[in-house]
Amino acid sequence: MKNSIERSPRTFSKIFLFISFNSFILNMSCDSKDEDCTKTAVVRDTYFLNNQQYYLDRTIELPCSFPDPEPLNQIDPPELDGFTYDILFYEFIPDTGNNTSRWRFEIQLNNPNDYKVTGLPILTVRIGELTTSQSYSDKTTVPCFELGANSSCTLSYDQESSLDLGLINDIELINVQYFLTNQN
Repeated sequence: MKNSIERSPRTFSKIFLFISFNSFILNMSCDSKDEDCTKTAVVRDTYFLNNQQYYLDRTIELPCSFPDPEPLNQIDPPELDGFTYDILFYEFIPDTGNNTSRWRFEIQLNNPNDYKVTGLPILTVRIGELTTSQSYSDKTTVPCFELGANSSCTLSYDQESSLDLGLINDIELINVQYFLTNQN
């Protein structure tokens, strides 16, 4: 015959699990008549930026009587709040004399917020009569996909293009934006 001391750890574990489980159920349930009753829901947003799809999950608190949110919401790409930029260097040479044009720049991207962000810098430029917005990060020395809290990153670009593709007289920088691809 086993004594009760040998069985007590197992019995204690069962009682603890039973109490914990019931406590969890009580915390999760709420009376629909209770006006203070709330539930937590995750809302998944999606957006397209530079022909790529991104997702943002937000946690929201809702009254228990509200239906669960829709599974996926399409939103506009979120921009970094307070984002600024400084043009440190900008030059476009239509003809270098080597049958090429050369475009180079250094643009400092500034995150004034007290949190780190992950995103994508998008430049809007005018080439002749055409205005286009795109990221040039794939051809930069540092792509600036992350900006630390209260810090900056310098986007440096230096490319030559063959004049066999056509002569471009000027490339004018119109604007720089920083779109978030993940909120930390």
